[in-house]
Amino acid sequence: MPASLRRDHHCGELNLNHVGREVTVMGWAHHVRDLGGLIFIELRDRSGIVQVAFSPQEAPEAHALAQEVRSEFVLGVRGVVRRRPAGTENPNLPTGEVEVYGSHLEILNTCQPLPFPVAEEVDVDETTRLKYRYLDLRRAPMQRMLELRHRVTSAVRSFLNSQGFWEVETPLLMKSTPEGARDYLVPSRVHPGKFYALPQSPQLLKQILMVAGVEKYYQIARCLRDEDLRADRQPEHTQIDLEMSFVTRDDIFDVAERMWQYVFREALGEEISIPFRRMTYAEAMARYGSDKPDLRYGMELVDISSLVAGTEFKVFSGAVASGGLVKGLNARGCASFARREVDELVEVSKTFGAKGLAYFYVEESGLRGPIAKFFTTEQLEAIRAALDGKPGDLLLFVADQPDVTNTALGRLRVHLAKQLNLADPAQRRFVWIIDFPMFEWKPEEKRYDFMHNPVSAPHPDDLHLLEEGWKSEAEPGSPEHPWTRIRANQYDLVLNGSEVASGSIRNHRADLQERVFEILGISREKAHERFGFLLDAFQYGAPPHGGIAPGLDRMVAIMAGAESIRDVIAFPKTASATDLMMDAPSEVDPAQLEELHIRVVPPK
Repeated sequence: MPASLRRDHHCGELNLNHVGREVTVMGWAHHVRDLGGLIFIELRDRSGIVQVAFSPQEAPEAHALAQEVRSEFVLGVRGVVRRRPAGTENPNLPTGEVEVYGSHLEILNTCQPLPFPVAEEVDVDETTRLKYRYLDLRRAPMQRMLELRHRVTSAVRSFLNSQGFWEVETPLLMKSTPEGARDYLVPSRVHPGKFYALPQSPQLLKQILMVAGVEKYYQIARCLRDEDLRADRQPEHTQIDLEMSFVTRDDIFDVAERMWQYVFREALGEEISIPFRRMTYAEAMARYGSDKPDLRYGMELVDISSLVAGTEFKVFSGAVASGGLVKGLNARGCASFARREVDELVEVSKTFGAKGLAYFYVEESGLRGPIAKFFTTEQLEAIRAALDGKPGDLLLFVADQPDVTNTALGRLRVHLAKQLNLADPAQRRFVWIIDFPMFEWKPEEKRYDFMHNPVSAPHPDDLHLLEEGWKSEAEPGSPEHPWTRIRANQYDLVLNGSEVASGSIRNHRADLQERVFEILGISREKAHERFGFLLDAFQYGAPPHGGIAPGLDRMVAIMAGAESIRDVIAFPKTASATDLMMDAPSEVDPAQLEELHIRVVPPK
């Protein structure tokens, strides 16, 4: 860069207060207009856009050079700020009342023909965007995403620092302690045949920090999990990791609620109300068919099992007789759906395990539908009343075992809400989901597994069930077995139907943690092999502690109204966990593998 040019102002900051002042601005050529005489260049940097004018009379050399400028050339401009002539102002730009009359121009770099426009809002397929991510990130919408993410992380740090938390970094090279997903492994060159694991989360180390007396810890933590991907999943993601000693669940809720209230205010200028609503896992599943309920709209699930237990419709009465449930939801105003649309809903329910979907149209005369003939007039009226059916409504039902019934209808509820645009994107409906089951039964493996993570403490009222389970005559996995009935002191924070944080009060006693491992089928020897450093630490005065880990990517995506978390991550991976820009993962030099004592075995 020539010594004669040194940026002293940003493009987006210029206004009428700068009129008459000589400034030097730098950035990218956003738009170029050659009017034959004057050449106008909209110059863009991170702060915004300002118009620069080059006159052949006042600055012939700069004007001649401006004729060579094309979109996305990198420029340095020196000139005087002037008020735009009356009638030429641009009300769409914060700088629209002024322009820079260029006296000196430097082309700091050129730009090849673009694979897609940067200056215009155009539809570009995601593959192209990710391959040329450096261009994608130049676009205004992506700049806004990065800026919002910065404001959120800055606000998080500011709030937690004010609450007495210490930011502590934990290592990226760790011991493999699988937490539900597969680890990314890193081979050790100096210890042949041994591997580090990249952290799925700092969970165990933040508990160690509690044993160490840190008391209030946080970290903007990078987490890596080798798992199947979706729009809201990435192999590497960022979470706001918190842990506190000598706290209850209510203490953690208070900190998290006040933190998000502060963050929304600072990052978006938006006020959210606290405290957040609380709902048990059982209630969420019963009413919404999901442990991530979207509370921005109704369509709650209604249990009609008692109304249909003795009816002639064997699909319903048989389900109830076999211990199942019959539940329905009211799709208001959807009686106008064509048969094709109803068939589509049937297929959606089957996708999530239901054997089928029963339905009634609500008319002035009562309920109409293919199965209406199996019910008496009184039974139909009772069903209509239970779902508050009004003329024009469509009543939908699933009859199956409780898990299938709730899940299928819950997914159908979400599908209909999207189809009918029921969810207001401007609403922020937070809810705490509490009292999760501690264990879930794996019938194919005939064993219990942890529902969230293996270090969550049992609910204090359910501690006795741990030992009762060893003596119980009930079938493992059955609803009657004590271990099936144990609630975890676990909680999730849900916003608009997305889980945005998960946490728990932890086990802080080695004997209790070892007992939990035994229930999970992890022997004492295996537990100490995997988690020995944590169990050992618990022997040296571990305080009661708990925490929470909000997902930064997911929260920013919701705040920004983004469709995918990939839009709020600077360099995301594709759905197949590849980086198109860097072409990663890639093969490595055989000499590197030899040095690491690794031989690649081709897949069969």
